[in-house]
Amino acid sequence: MNFKATQIPYHATGLFSQLVRDYVDAKGIARDFVEYAPNDEGVQKAIAARKNFGVNRPLLVEVLQAQYANIPSTKVVNDNVNALLADNTLVVTTAHQPNIFTGPLYFFYKIIHAIQLAADLKKRYPENNYVPVYYMGSEDADINEVGSFYLGGDQLQWKTKQTGAIGRMKVDDALLSLLKDMEGYWSVKKQGKEALEALQHAYKKAVSINEATLSLVHAFFGQYGLVVVQPDDAKLKACFVPVMEKELLTQFSQQALQPTLTKLRTQYHVQSEGRTINLFYLTDNTRARIDLFDGVYSIVDTNLTFSKDEIIAELHAHPERFSPNVILRGVYQETILPGIVFIGGGGELAYWMELKNVFATAHVHYPVLQLRNSFLFIKEKMAKQWRDLGFDFKDLFTPTPALATAYVKAHTQHDLTLTKSMEALTHLYENIKAQVEEIDKTLGAHTANLSVQSAKKIVELEKKMLKAEKRKQAISIERIQHIKNNLFPENSLQERVENFAEWVGDYGWAWVDAVVANSNTMEQSFTVLSSEE
Repeated sequence: MNFKATQIPYHATGLFSQLVRDYVDAKGIARDFVEYAPNDEGVQKAIAARKNFGVNRPLLVEVLQAQYANIPSTKVVNDNVNALLADNTLVVTTAHQPNIFTGPLYFFYKIIHAIQLAADLKKRYPENNYVPVYYMGSEDADINEVGSFYLGGDQLQWKTKQTGAIGRMKVDDALLSLLKDMEGYWSVKKQGKEALEALQHAYKKAVSINEATLSLVHAFFGQYGLVVVQPDDAKLKACFVPVMEKELLTQFSQQALQPTLTKLRTQYHVQSEGRTINLFYLTDNTRARIDLFDGVYSIVDTNLTFSKDEIIAELHAHPERFSPNVILRGVYQETILPGIVFIGGGGELAYWMELKNVFATAHVHYPVLQLRNSFLFIKEKMAKQWRDLGFDFKDLFTPTPALATAYVKAHTQHDLTLTKSMEALTHLYENIKAQVEEIDKTLGAHTANLSVQSAKKIVELEKKMLKAEKRKQAISIERIQHIKNNLFPENSLQERVENFAEWVGDYGWAWVDAVVANSNTMEQSFTVLSSEE
């Protein structure tokens, strides 16, 4: 199976925020919010600056080895873990929640981008080693988002009674029931047997989602040397205690945000306002905000309260009970990892671009920000239908009504505009206006009004002509709508809705190979991949 790649500039898709478009295209003030530009020069500066920020490498390796203790050994992963002991080993990181069964397609795209960029950096700057890392956002508590996935056009939800951080939840009968649905789906597909076996091996009853995700991601990407980090770990969080203590005592992050938010608002949308304290209190069953009022720290929606001394004592004794929110999550990530590039989606980059001052105040290295790769897959039959309609792949991002209009105008045998008639009408009313004003000047305004009303009627008539012609071209227009609905399910990007099962089921691992082969590294564009039998 071969796939042909077509590159589309991000700004031409109309699907990304102005902030992200300006950041990618180096326009406006977008790059004022980052430390390094997303290019060769920026990466070289990040590599040089990273040496000034220490990481507890022996502890990181110790924790990773413990987390991989029950995972089948893979030499390339073991080598990458051990390489982290060396000061010249740097990390290319992407982060994502442990969605059940990997969730939407871009889970794959982010990870593969990290793998390919790390390999590319090794070729460009061979004096260092570069390890691709998937940082598991296991402390996310949004079960509605993380615990659902689409299969065959239907959204399936994990209906568990468990609460708290998703990574600490256990595989239960409800989740195993969803796995049965996956098995049934793949039973009628041509491919996917090995991927299904990896799912079945990973999701065993009573296993934590952390462990299941590590097992699954390793099965899929261990061969490429990807290292998975589970940050919900007491030893790793102990490294972050100084920053968390500073946050609890001074609320530094909210203060550091303000100048950036003020500047952002002048041209762009603010992604996250943050909170007074940007930490959660975490137990096995809850992840609750920490509020401070009149010297008392309260855990929202619980009866727990702490004095200043008590909460600092709790932090030092149990760092695993504290969880950074979106404002401090990246600071934690870069505290425990020797990162130089962070790969994220448009929304992720938008909130990371708020945080340069937060990183600086915490004395933590701020990495190069790289927009993750995006893909749209189109099968051969549908690609041929699209071309037969007279469209290019760049037209896939045009709204359906505009496509229907363009198609009708290109294929009708009639002139659907009344331009000449409109010109004649305008000339007629100009003559009438001149004639009536000779009798009474006040009649000129009335004539002008009649001209405007007549022009509106002509425009309405043109719309009716177009609508009538569309009825004649109904079959082709329905095909346009069908293709658009198929490629943009739920009126969203394919990569945000569909699960890998739909593509591995049809093409096997050749689908993943196509993503790997066509993943950009530092280059930035949206990739349309069309299959060719």
